[in-house]
Amino acid sequence: MAAAEVAAPLDSRRGSGAATKVRLGPKVWHFISFAAPGVLVYACFVLAPIGISLWYSLTNYNPFNPPTTFVGLRNFGLLFEDQEFLTALRVTSILTLIVVIVPNVLGLGVALLLDKRGGLYNALRSVFFTPVILSSVVVSIIWSRLLDSEGPVNEILRALGVSTPPGWLSDPDLALYSLASIVCWQMLGFCVVVYLAGLQGVPQELLEAAAIDGAGPVRRFRAVTWPLLAPALTINTVVLLISAFKTYDYVKVITNGGPGSGATATIAFNVLATGFDANHVGYASAMAIVMLIIVAVITAIVLKLLQRREIDL
Repeated sequence: MAAAEVAAPLDSRRGSGAATKVRLGPKVWHFISFAAPGVLVYACFVLAPIGISLWYSLTNYNPFNPPTTFVGLRNFGLLFEDQEFLTALRVTSILTLIVVIVPNVLGLGVALLLDKRGGLYNALRSVFFTPVILSSVVVSIIWSRLLDSEGPVNEILRALGVSTPPGWLSDPDLALYSLASIVCWQMLGFCVVVYLAGLQGVPQELLEAAAIDGAGPVRRFRAVTWPLLAPALTINTVVLLISAFKTYDYVKVITNGGPGSGATATIAFNVLATGFDANHVGYASAMAIVMLIIVAVITAIVLKLLQRREIDL
């Protein structure tokens, strides 16, 4: 009897385990079948290139000057002694700061003006969003013609009595800010659309209740509208931050890193120039890994702070 009593619970445990395997089997298979394509694509096109770049960064790889040898962290040590890289880091930081702040501020203002019903406002929304769908190369070519020393902008200034218009793209003191303005111009429409979506999600009941309590337009915006736009601010800030930090095409088309010695050369521009023009792939990979780390850390910090603000609100 004792043996039978002991065997019964054991059999029941075995049975429950088999039943668990039967129940978990389809779930695991469904998970694998649905997740595998996405994980495979992510691994092939994101993780694998990062891993290859990391390996190259630890070598002196040059496809036209073999053999390749392992150099460890020497490339990373050389980066922070390289004045060209440090200049590119400063240029990228200034560009990113401008591109994150200006489109956010102007985009919010334009969104507030366009947050009305009517065909005219719908048309204006399309006008502001049009630059976003244009290729950055097309935008760069258009603005390089407009801001040329003999371009329309300077011709207008001359007509207004300015004898020596500024060299928007040829003056080392102005070129970076001109470049940042072009990026801001193209990204403005994106911020406008995101803020408009946020404004349309603000409950009218809250605004009406605040108005009944005597709150004016400014007070209603500060107390009701602005807190509810926290998710829109998070989206715009993170997208602008990442887009600005990896700016390459504007620099290549408009200034090619000049004028002068690296006045507008960003880190991304230096990575491509070092890797493909100078063929120092190992050193360029180290530069790319440092840029990836900087972008990841700053984005994580900004995202954490902005999401904490959303929760607090």
